[in-house]
Amino acid sequence: AFMYICLCNAITDREIRQCADLGACSLTDLRSGLGVATCCGACAQSAQDVLDEHAASRALPQAA
Repeated sequence: AFMYICLCNAITDREIRQCADLGACSLTDLRSGLGVATCCGACAQSAQDVLDEHAASRALPQAA
């Protein structure tokens, strides 16, 4: 399942995670890579939260 983060540009949390996997590490990276928060800006904090959560989950050791 996925959730729309940026309604203006129809960008999902999955797309944000994929962008992070390709090297995005800031909201600025998401803006230039996906167009997140380039219209009304209401999604900026949610997009940052998804990015932060994804970075944290990748930093944890994987269960064997």
